Amino acid sequence: MTGGAEEDKGGSGSSGDAWDPAAPGVLRLPSGRLVRGRGLRRPLPPGPRPAFGLYLLGRPPEPVAWPSRWLRWPDFRLPADRADAADAFREAWERSAVERVEVACAGGRGRTGTALARLAVLDGVPAAEAVAYVRAHYDRHAVETPWQRRYAERPEGRPVRRPVQPPEERPEERLP
Repeated sequence: MTGGAEEDKGGSGSSGDAWDPAAPGVLRLPSGRLVRGRGLRRPLPPGPRPAFGLYLLGRPPEPVAWPSRWLRWPDFRLPADRADAADAFREAWERSAVERVEVACAGGRGRTGTALARLAVLDGVPAAEAVAYVRAHYDRHAVETPWQRRYAERPEGRPVRRPVQPPEERPEERLP
C-alpha cells in the first residue's frame, strides 16, 4: 500500500485524510467541514473508510470496522430519544472538523437528510434554511416527511411541540 486516499481503509481521519468533496454523498458544510451521507442498503463506496459513523436505524446496525454510534430512529419517523439525538449530532459535527464522518440510514434520504440538516444548523445555517441547504448540496429528495422537516428546521434548543394537557391533567395547576 502506498498510503494514498484511494487505498486508505482506516487511518486517523485527520484533516489530511478528508473526504473527497466531489465524491457522491459528500456534503460540504459552510465551515468547510465535509460529511458523507449514504444509504446502508447500498454497498460501501470505494475510497477511504469513515473514521466515525452515525447510524440512524430502528434497530442496531451491522458491526463496522470503525468507531460508530447508533441512534434509534425508525424509518419515516423521528429519533426515539431527542436528547440522545442532539448529543449524537453534536458529536458527529465536532468530529467532522478533523475526521471522516459518515451519517447513514437505510435509504440515505429521510433520516440521513434530516440529520445532515441538523448538522448544518450546528454549523451556522439558519434553521429555517437547513432543509433547503441539504437538498441543494446533498440530495434534492432529502428529508422525506413533514415531521422530519419540522424537526430539521427547528431552532437549536427549541423543544419539539408536545400536545398540551388540559388544566385538570396538569399537576402543577391543581388547587390543594
